[in-house]
Amino acid sequence: MPDASTARFPRRLMPPMMLGAILNPINSSIISIALVPIAVALGVTAADAAWLVSALYLATAIGQPLVGRLVDLYGPKRLFLAGAGLTALAGIIGVLAPNLPVLVAARIVLGFGTCAGYPSAMAIIRRVAERGGLRSPAGVLAALAVATQTVSVIGPTLGGLLIEWGGWRATFAVNVPLGLLSLALGWWLVPSLRQGQGATEEPVQPRRLDAPGVALFASALTSLLVFLMDPSAGKLWALGVALAGGAAFVWWERRAADPFIDVRLLAGNRPLLATYLRALGAQTVAYAFIYGFSQWLEDGRGLAPSAAGLVLLPVFGVGILGTILFGRTPRVRANLLAGASVQLAASAALWLFDANTPIWLLFALACPLGIPQGLLSLANQNALYAQARPDAIGASAGLLRTFQYVGAIIASASAGLCFGERATTPGLHELAVVMVAVSVCTLTLILADRSLARVGQLSSASGRTNQPQ
Repeated sequence: MPDASTARFPRRLMPPMMLGAILNPINSSIISIALVPIAVALGVTAADAAWLVSALYLATAIGQPLVGRLVDLYGPKRLFLAGAGLTALAGIIGVLAPNLPVLVAARIVLGFGTCAGYPSAMAIIRRVAERGGLRSPAGVLAALAVATQTVSVIGPTLGGLLIEWGGWRATFAVNVPLGLLSLALGWWLVPSLRQGQGATEEPVQPRRLDAPGVALFASALTSLLVFLMDPSAGKLWALGVALAGGAAFVWWERRAADPFIDVRLLAGNRPLLATYLRALGAQTVAYAFIYGFSQWLEDGRGLAPSAAGLVLLPVFGVGILGTILFGRTPRVRANLLAGASVQLAASAALWLFDANTPIWLLFALACPLGIPQGLLSLANQNALYAQARPDAIGASAGLLRTFQYVGAIIASASAGLCFGERATTPGLHELAVVMVAVSVCTLTLILADRSLARVGQLSSASGRTNQPQ
């Protein structure tokens, strides 16, 4: 085994890992600029257009832990290639879609297609680090976080330019070359590693997938989305189905010989569960800003899509800068506290915006929201790497994304409820109330979790982390 102090992560693995991991965030950020033009072109309301956001995140929230589990069983390569192919197919469907239902279907395919990149990358990092005796992959984890945040910078601006040049359909067409490039890089560079294997070893016989557990998880999450998109008395039945499905899922997983998600282990690993809840809160606020503020810039403030994208550019740039500056440090708790505090203050600042707010003030008050987007995402990712079992890193990483996407679904539903048919200034102020409330809950979770002080301590030889108890 190489000396842990000199071993380096193979650079050839970085391009496919980065590209695979950004496919979902780039589509998230591009669609934020395209919602208003799509709604106008198809003659639908802002609340109807919000299904384009929720459909992708529902598919991804279900697909991420599923694909992560398959990555743990079969290795990253097969799943990476399948996801890349589905991404390209979704782009073609979106370009040809004649109406909103077909566009929603394209986003569902896109959600499943973009599932594989992140859990595959986390599995590769963990297994290559263990095989090569890397003491700490903190630099690689930071690079992965920077890549996903960079596309958040590019996404709104790119989306605005694509709409200006080729209409809103161009925001779907971009997935065709991205998917094909991912397919080529994955075929050429991604290793077929399975748990406990080196890149050249023969695969072992995998265990069977827990199909009933997957079905129960999907039904509970789908019912929850139906309720969240219209939380009214008429949709209480959906909430009841979600609660019943969740209870049935927990009952089944506790008794399954090879569970889809080991709820017994998750319940016993409170630090990991707290990480999931923090990610849920942080992403709820982040995506409420991305979707709500973007729509308000175009509708309430009257900016063109390209101008709205430019206003968002420095916000995400600040997030990238924070990740670069603090990405190699083990101060997970300090980063979480700083990020959550700024997120709370910046959410409250949205109350100061109205239709006459000058552009320079939009920049000045919105930019601080880039700080928590960088710090919270990176800190939660590093915490998961430290807290998850090495043999379940793919499923654990996928489940982290599931919690993040549930946050995005909640954010999208909140924006739809606050705005209704138009993204007005009073609606933005209502959304700010939601963001402040969730920010307070996230900050409280961080303050209550004493185990965070121990996150980031890596063993000297194996690359494994000391698990918080």
